[in-house]
Amino acid sequence: MMDSLAAAWDWLASAFEEEQAWVAWMVGVSVVTFLGSLIAVPIVVVAMDADFFVRPEKRGIPLNPLRLLRRILKNVLGWILLVAGLAMLLLPGQGLLTIALGVGLVDFPGKRKLQIRIVKLGKVHRSINWIRKKADKPPLELPR
Repeated sequence: MMDSLAAAWDWLASAFEEEQAWVAWMVGVSVVTFLGSLIAVPIVVVAMDADFFVRPEKRGIPLNPLRLLRRILKNVLGWILLVAGLAMLLLPGQGLLTIALGVGLVDFPGKRKLQIRIVKLGKVHRSINWIRKKADKPPLELPR
């Protein structure tokens, strides 16, 4: 056991020496995603209507060029947040909340059901409502 830990430590030390730029880049990405999530997550959570998950979805709105551009940008941002949230499961940051926000921005079939499943997770739901309470907003309403 100790030999394998020592070997792993030696490998990590040699990798750091050989790949300092890569390690520095990863630390930088970690810090940026952590700080970005600390800023972006509360803004979106507070801006969300309390009945967001219980009101009927809007469908069938025709796409004009501006609305199409907005949808493309929203999906790109959603995928960035989704990947960053997955990374934050291992790195510092609010991983589950960031994943929930990313999923909320990306368009795909079954999105609403997945969003509700994620938000119903105890830690996620408590975190969202804690943030909303600090901003004097009512708690999120969830379907039964």
